[in-house]
Amino acid sequence: MKVIQYPEAPVHVFDSHPAKGVTGRVVIGKDDGAGNFCMRIFELAPGGHTPCHTHAWEHEIFVHAGKGQVLRNGAWEDIEKANVVFIPGNEEHQFRNTGDNTLVFVCLIPAGPPEI
Repeated sequence: MKVIQYPEAPVHVFDSHPAKGVTGRVVIGKDDGAGNFCMRIFELAPGGHTPCHTHAWEHEIFVHAGKGQVLRNGAWEDIEKANVVFIPGNEEHQFRNTGDNTLVFVCLIPAGPPEI
């Protein structure tokens, strides 16, 4: 079993093209013995964004704090605290922070792909 405050997990900073103002943390992953899923926490600074990309695996997202938008089927859709987002494999997607505070979301992916 593992219990931590997520800021204790090692931080990875993404702040150059194609991402801006993004930090990511693997909070549960293969190093913890998780054989089926990987849980990551991402924080996007105001004005920050993830890269626009696709990959074969799905994502399950829970928005913990802030507000922003997700690129869905070529259009931006508003998201905010307490929203959940499902992104099927091979669907183009991107997140951006449109608010004045940090956008924080939990992202689950299956085991196997790169964890961060």
